[in-house]
Amino acid sequence: MDKQNLPVVVIGAGPAGLAAAAHLVARDIEPLVLEAGGAAGSAVREWSHVRLFSTWGELTDPAAEKLLAPTGWVKPDPASYPSGGDWADRYLQPLADVLGDRVRTGARVTGVSRAGRDRIVDADREAQPFVVHVTHADGREEKVLARAVVDASGTWTAPGPAGADGLPALGEHAAADRITYRVPDLKDPAVRARYAGKRTAVIGSGASAFTALAQLADLAEAGDGTGTHAVWVLRRGISGSTFGGGTADQLPARGALGLAAKAAVDAGHADAVTGFRIEAIERAGDGRLVLVAEDGRRLEPVDEAIVLTGFRPDLSFLSEIRLGLDERLQAPTALAPLIDPNQHSCGTVYPHGHRELAHPERDIYLVGMKSYGRAPTFLAMTGYEQVRSVAAAIAGDIEAADRVELTLPETGVCGGAGLFDAPEADQSDDGGGCCAPAPQLVQLGAKAPAQETSAGGCCGA
Repeated sequence: MDKQNLPVVVIGAGPAGLAAAAHLVARDIEPLVLEAGGAAGSAVREWSHVRLFSTWGELTDPAAEKLLAPTGWVKPDPASYPSGGDWADRYLQPLADVLGDRVRTGARVTGVSRAGRDRIVDADREAQPFVVHVTHADGREEKVLARAVVDASGTWTAPGPAGADGLPALGEHAAADRITYRVPDLKDPAVRARYAGKRTAVIGSGASAFTALAQLADLAEAGDGTGTHAVWVLRRGISGSTFGGGTADQLPARGALGLAAKAAVDAGHADAVTGFRIEAIERAGDGRLVLVAEDGRRLEPVDEAIVLTGFRPDLSFLSEIRLGLDERLQAPTALAPLIDPNQHSCGTVYPHGHRELAHPERDIYLVGMKSYGRAPTFLAMTGYEQVRSVAAAIAGDIEAADRVELTLPETGVCGGAGLFDAPEADQSDDGGGCCAPAPQLVQLGAKAPAQETSAGGCCGA
């Protein structure tokens, strides 16, 4: 069998997956996009109410735009900021429509291997095509042969738990009726009623947590939100980088998220509890939740908990593939050092492509959010550059695959391992975090908690 006549299977019809298909089409390679959801951008649609901190100019792929142009598609204002719903409806769905039968929805990939070879067998391995097992929405099973596989399935379906050790906290599953792992849509009347006038724990320290805090603060100031209050639970302490890069962030809307969270704290709509590593979630007598830390501290009961502790890749359907993954981040081994928050403090991620995304198993690539494993702060621009390079590599155009065609914006913050993971360590640029205090319990009200970082580097250095 001539593998070159087979399609390239792309797993996931999100931004990176559809862009990968567009780049493959541009190189006269037939893609087959398999999407588990019922429509293109299914994961994006689940956070349709959230506004992105990237502009339209940073959210569309050049190869995709070329495919869309003949249809009369008009690119939205490059300087404006879409919501997730806008992104799905005005870009992802039209792109999927142009790709037509190359995109199959309701098609969940359940396994990937080499035809006739499990992961143990060496003999004639690379000569065999990939075999991709698919379960369709109607229960029908199918296997598809492929010359290469591009896994752009993301991490949305595997959110991190509240437990500080990476496992669900004791009692977390039993408390599921009062826990959500997504930023709630407070414009939805039913969702709004769930949080209005309630005490809510927000667990996490990234952009999603900032968004939730800012939205709860808005609710607190609304007529129907009297009594709404947030408890921001952080595993680390408060430092100059806690609230993001602010005005030093080269993506202004991303910097604004942290400033909005800081405003929520300063206005008294949220208290921050630092150095708090959750070990258990217990029920109070009235059914509310009590968060218990590893050091024995217990918080006052909360009505709801919003757990925003990041995401992790689902690698279960790749168990028969020989992947080279970093043991900590679950990202490709060559990429991991570039994005490892244990090692990096200030600056940005070096542009990367097919070489950093390669595995011991040839012609399979994890791209998009999934390529970052458990590392945070992935940008759509990164995914588009990844798939451009990967498509060129699959086509055999190594010169194009090796070119760097992207400069990523800096965050303006220090994003290293931070004080909690190594409280006694040097907190300089080389030591992981920067300028951070020892773990402590702090209630923050109207008083600003810490100095902000400047454009000059860590903590104004």
